[in-house]
Amino acid sequence: MSAPDVLSVGRISVDLYANEPHRGFHEQQTFQKSVGGSPTNVAVAAAQLGSSVALVTKVGDDAFGDYVLSRLEGWGVDTTYIEKVPGTQTPLAFAALTPPETPTVMFYRGVAAPDTMVKEADVPMEVVKEAGVLWISHTSLAVGDTSPTCLAWMRARSADQHTVLDLDYRPTLWASKDDARELAHTAISLSTVVVGNREECEVALGVDDPDSAATVILDAGARLAIVKMGAEGALLATRDERVRVAPTPIDLVCGLGAGDAFGGALCHGLLQGWDLEKMGQVANAAGAHVASQLTCADAMPTLPELMKTMEGAA
Repeated sequence: MSAPDVLSVGRISVDLYANEPHRGFHEQQTFQKSVGGSPTNVAVAAAQLGSSVALVTKVGDDAFGDYVLSRLEGWGVDTTYIEKVPGTQTPLAFAALTPPETPTVMFYRGVAAPDTMVKEADVPMEVVKEAGVLWISHTSLAVGDTSPTCLAWMRARSADQHTVLDLDYRPTLWASKDDARELAHTAISLSTVVVGNREECEVALGVDDPDSAATVILDAGARLAIVKMGAEGALLATRDERVRVAPTPIDLVCGLGAGDAFGGALCHGLLQGWDLEKMGQVANAAGAHVASQLTCADAMPTLPELMKTMEGAA
């Protein structure tokens, strides 16, 4: 089997977004259903931009599992490496817009979510080695078989490939902040590209200043460090160049998923060989596009939609 442009590994869920801004879970709400989980959103985002994408994860043997598989296939994501695990339930995540910029998220993942059960044998090693981009979420290292599997796959790739670590951090999914930092250090040393926001950099590196965080990442061996700075844009840094890209102005609806849209566009830019400035501008615009809508996966833009967002901000 040929390797995809992008191989994304890790968390998946059915997401339910509260329709009423500033209303908490203790109040009456209605919800809109979508597909979520950071690596899953990145997979959808990259597929919407035209890359061939395979997602590696596992879902429950239930109707929600059928739902996410159907939606992913509709977006053009290869589901070959998504297994339904008998006797388990597909995770749920509820999001309340309290506030819309940083919604409150509650996870329902059971004792052991199926997406923590990914094993090395689940994907042929030649596919792992030959994928254009291997996208690993930091949270995929938190628990279960998926953690050692991700590290083994990262070790299998060469230093001239795009092995991306997303510092995606969900505190409730880790035993402790110290555990998260320890595994981040290990994964960063195996990555060629590392991307995260300022909070995630503080957890992983102990620093949240963008330039300092980029320096730590590059000193650890990565070729490219990217620090997302929200309303301040993004910093993209190599050993030879540092570029700060201004944010794309939008009317914010929900901050969830913006970083994942950024990630999907980053994958596209890496595969296309774009320079830092173009890659940052397009990734920022993708994040802005999703932040202007309620859901994550359903809001990931196609290339024409993304160009329209960029033209509207010009």
